[in-house]
Amino acid sequence: MGSAQKPERSIVNDNPLVELREITKRFPGVVALSEVSLVIGRGSLHGLVGENGAGKSTLGRILAGIHAADAGQVLVDGRPVRLGGPRDALDAGIGMVHQELAFCENLSVAENLCLGQMPAKGPFLSRQRMLERAREQLRAIGARIDVERRLGELPISQQQVIQIAQAVGRGARILIFDEPTSSLSRAESQRLFDLIRRLQSDGVTSIYITHRLEEVFELCDTITVLRDGELVATMPSAELDEASLVRMMIGRPYEAYFPSHLAAEPGRELLRVEGLSSPGRFEGISFSLRAGEILGLAGLVGSGRTEVAQALFGLDRMARGRVFVAGKPVLITGRPAAAMGLGLGLIPEDRKRHGLVLPMTAKENITLPTLSRLASMGWIHSKAEERLAGKYFDLMRIRAPGINVVSATLSGGNQQKLVLARWLAAECRILLVDEPTRGVDVGAKAEIHGLVDRLAGEGSAILLISSELPEILNLSTRLLVLRQGRIVGELSRAEYSQEAVMRMMTAVSAN
Repeated sequence: MGSAQKPERSIVNDNPLVELREITKRFPGVVALSEVSLVIGRGSLHGLVGENGAGKSTLGRILAGIHAADAGQVLVDGRPVRLGGPRDALDAGIGMVHQELAFCENLSVAENLCLGQMPAKGPFLSRQRMLERAREQLRAIGARIDVERRLGELPISQQQVIQIAQAVGRGARILIFDEPTSSLSRAESQRLFDLIRRLQSDGVTSIYITHRLEEVFELCDTITVLRDGELVATMPSAELDEASLVRMMIGRPYEAYFPSHLAAEPGRELLRVEGLSSPGRFEGISFSLRAGEILGLAGLVGSGRTEVAQALFGLDRMARGRVFVAGKPVLITGRPAAAMGLGLGLIPEDRKRHGLVLPMTAKENITLPTLSRLASMGWIHSKAEERLAGKYFDLMRIRAPGINVVSATLSGGNQQKLVLARWLAAECRILLVDEPTRGVDVGAKAEIHGLVDRLAGEGSAILLISSELPEILNLSTRLLVLRQGRIVGELSRAEYSQEAVMRMMTAVSAN
């Protein structure tokens, strides 16, 4: 880490509630936070932003008592507090709404809300008092949820509301929200924002951690920027715009990435699909994909985009149709190993569930599809494995101490780069890329765009699926639009516009 930069500007708050003084936190091989000092005003809705790995979630977890700082001091209401665990944090009035919810899904809402504080009648649980206490906690934040329902039956949005009710019901007046909308629809996000604003009007101070800049500007009155574990600035949101905020986050101006692969003519056809269909998923899908080309696949959620990519990778046993790789007919239905043997790789929509084996190291994840090449007589050559993993680990510029880091500990952007590294190591000629920048910050997004473009420039054929229209329009050579499982149009780059694509996706006419 380089020398600490002076913050561009810091706010002197006349009514501070939380003060962090020179907070430092180290993990093996990484300085996650370096002497970060920050003041959070009473009743504020304070945004905390930065690239993946900037230290924002670590700072939130220190405040919530999940991590212990190696150095520094936390003050609440001007008094130093010791945060040895989440209970200490709650005693200080600090609660956290986690990105990964930690509830007992087999228990009822009431049982989850009262865990650790079950009301008793003599030596026995008082079920009636438990139910009433749970209802009171939900009423306190204006929520209506059946407290007798099993928690696992509820959508994520309602589970988050229950987490908020639990924190507020146990006395939290400072709430930390860590990427709370990562699994929510737009409508669910808006309901959460309404609840956060209502809590603010009741005197609750919120710290909002996110990579979604539009949410920061919509919600927050103050924004703090972290970069590489150091404080960059704390400023009123009214004095910032998205361009200046991005510059502070990544340390350079960010402009839309113009793909260089467009400068060259596409090469020979690597993939051709004729009449690919799967009952209830998609029907009559036909297209060709050439070396050096990025073919965009656009459509609303549920249009069949992801299902087409999964079928091409051999994950759909019901899929029927003709598939040609480098001009030769192939059979890949229900046979992912055959697809990989033909040079196809799938970067899935959900990297945590389908893209990586999180308890494994980065090295093990990178080399997983190529172990047969690295072994003889059933034994893996460890040196060859390390060389291969190290080559693509460095090529992807994964920010971690080394190839033996546990994959679960990496930030979202670095996990996505790790999935890319796996298929590069497998020497895939055809990449099926589904939502490549979902859940990553603007800096990692720019890096991933550059990597995808470079792969096309080096002769890979890429099928790109994205819900972000600016992303798919900017990167792709040409575009197919799906609606209700069918291709409803193809657009060349000269015909691109968000309006034209949206009309095709939604079947809305220009008139």
